[in-house]
Amino acid sequence: MARILTLTLNPALDLTVQLPRLEPGQVNRSDDMHTHAAGKGVNVAQVLADLGHQVTVSGFLGEDNLQAFEGLFAKRGFVDAFIRVPGETRSNIKIAERDGRITDINGPGPKVSEAAQQALLDRLEQIALGHDAVVVAGSLPQGISLEWFQGVVLGLKTLGLKVALDTSGDALRAALKAGPWLIKPNTEELAQVLDCEVISVAAQADAAARLHSQGIEHVVISHGADGVNWFSVGAALHATPPKVSVASTVGAGDSLLAGMLHGLLSADTPEQTLRTATAIAAMAVTQIGYGIGDATQLAQLEQGVRVRPLTEQ
Repeated sequence: MARILTLTLNPALDLTVQLPRLEPGQVNRSDDMHTHAAGKGVNVAQVLADLGHQVTVSGFLGEDNLQAFEGLFAKRGFVDAFIRVPGETRSNIKIAERDGRITDINGPGPKVSEAAQQALLDRLEQIALGHDAVVVAGSLPQGISLEWFQGVVLGLKTLGLKVALDTSGDALRAALKAGPWLIKPNTEELAQVLDCEVISVAAQADAAARLHSQGIEHVVISHGADGVNWFSVGAALHATPPKVSVASTVGAGDSLLAGMLHGLLSADTPEQTLRTATAIAAMAVTQIGYGIGDATQLAQLEQGVRVRPLTEQ
């Protein structure tokens, strides 16, 4: 299996509140509550670990609430390469209603000093070459400039790593200029950074061709319950997931990205790569939390995934 580095610049403690229905302005009583050490790259790392990969996690962590993260890293056997910074890692509240609707309230994260930014660059330079790929995922904390972020992505690529990118908005726009190996936006995120509509398959194919010309080999566009379109150089596939009972959509995209990376680094066929990744994402929405807890369930979900060339209707 591969050695993979995940970079989460703005991790979070996720508090997921389950309740029948959110009534704004009223007293709401929850059915259950769960707290997880999270953040997109951390979520990806958990799925990759369940798939058998060796994982190093890095980014910035607040010094004042480390326990949940350090406990998770120890339990999962992650190599901890996070830089500690003053203050608390942000908290995100996820309100999960019984019909599957999720309301997110995300905190801003601590402000990261120039000294901490340099410390992370030094750490990455020390450890990056021991890995086969790097996942750069999530939002940017306070104090991080778009130019610095773009430089990080370019630097990792220059070191010879395959860079899988999952972010949005201005951060995505900046990082695209560095030419990562793989990106995983949804249609709204892609339309925003390219300033064009990408609803139709033809429009997505045109957008992917533009991105391929910038050195981006894999463009994975997620459509939620409607599936995934994957444009690689010279090929395009669609996967339709099986119908499942939705507990929470939080982490589904992270699970999809982990599955794509697993297949590509394991030299699976394109069809098998997309089938497994889509099944992992479908499994993610059936649970609260992150990871693959039931291999039998995953195998059953894989059987329900339909993969076809995008030329087929």
